[in-house]
Amino acid sequence: MNMDINKKYIDIFESCAEQFRKSDTDFMFAKRSQALEDFRKNGLPTAKTENYRNFNIADIFSTEFGNVLQNKTNIDLNEYFKCEVENMDAEVVLVSNGMYYDQNKVLPNNAIVCSLKEAQTKHRDIFEKYYNTSAANFGDGFVNLSTMLADDGLFVYIPDNVRLEKTLQIINLNHGFGSKNIVKRNLIVLGENSSLSVVVCDHTLNSSSNFVIDTTESFIGKGSKLTHYTIQNEPDKSSLVSNHLAELQGDANIESFVLTLHGGIVRNNLRVRFNGEHSDANLLGLYLIDRKQYVDNYTLIEHLVPNCNSNELYKGILDEQARGSFMGKIIVHEGAQKTAAYQTNRNLCLTGDARMTTKPQLEIYADDVQCSHGATVGQLDEEALFYLRQRGISTKEAKLMLMFAFANDILMNMHIEPLKERISNMINSRLRGELSECSNCLLNCEGSNCKA
Repeated sequence: MNMDINKKYIDIFESCAEQFRKSDTDFMFAKRSQALEDFRKNGLPTAKTENYRNFNIADIFSTEFGNVLQNKTNIDLNEYFKCEVENMDAEVVLVSNGMYYDQNKVLPNNAIVCSLKEAQTKHRDIFEKYYNTSAANFGDGFVNLSTMLADDGLFVYIPDNVRLEKTLQIINLNHGFGSKNIVKRNLIVLGENSSLSVVVCDHTLNSSSNFVIDTTESFIGKGSKLTHYTIQNEPDKSSLVSNHLAELQGDANIESFVLTLHGGIVRNNLRVRFNGEHSDANLLGLYLIDRKQYVDNYTLIEHLVPNCNSNELYKGILDEQARGSFMGKIIVHEGAQKTAAYQTNRNLCLTGDARMTTKPQLEIYADDVQCSHGATVGQLDEEALFYLRQRGISTKEAKLMLMFAFANDILMNMHIEPLKERISNMINSRLRGELSECSNCLLNCEGSNCKA
């Protein structure tokens, strides 16, 4: 089946090649062409691909998806959608079916937010220095697809010595009827001694069976810090492959939060590479899934230089017939002495039909390191449940309290208080079965008059 899918995407590229050639710079089209050659050689992952051994790609392609290239919408999406994170001081950017929607943001101190298309020409020096330099060596078929076919996305640049006070909130809106394949690329570049907080919210305004491939490259300069929140809240019919590839220079810091509150099939790839000494990475993930939903998290942390620290904690709650997978790998390369690297994956399976596969891994080629990894898959603590029941708390409420306490290890590390409160409320609703789909759409999208 993969051979047929691979050929389909090659055919799509070839049918769009002339359109790309006209709209791209020579640099951009050369990157697409190289990705095409890599894709011809390796294609999409298969069951034999180690990093995808638990991920059945055929589940995604049981649906026939429409055109990859999207037309920019001519409706005012602000009339149909509102963000429910109250009191968050943020610059809001809309991405519509993978296309940059808003006018360019005017940010302090020459910081830039614009479409990836515009960045090719108006900010060529920065764009060509960084674009696809991390993705090209990841060796992933979905990343190659995003390089081949992404028509647009988001470009963010924070100059040296600029610490952006406002959070940048990126809202990815998928809308319109029919099953769509949406492909986009994002590039985030932080200069030296700068900082940025990003909140990425994924939403679908109706129940279409969309397949989204979203790839972000982040480059964090010396002494800089990126805080990156990804909040996934998609319908049961959706499929998402999200890739975040981060490169850290010396004295840099990244905090990553990957929160999957709802979705049909979700694959999250996160790679962090330490390229300079005395850098830190704190990586946290939480996934709440039920029914026949499936979430697969893959993380790769590469310690290439000495004196860097990584801490990783991913937690999941699985109910009904949900399936989950976690595969995390830490590689401490030769010469990366004084590395401290810790990885933990914890899971609760609430029914006998829920399934979780977990495989934390360490590869260490240096001798002066502190590293550990561990994983658990279990059920709610019966003693704790009994303790709460003895104090007059109903069985249902006692279970909810224990599940929320389990998830709270992730929440307590979030720094944006309005966001933390909103996510806390969403998790509480999710655990109670009240949050079954995106709650932010103001339309009844099943109706025939819906335009979004």
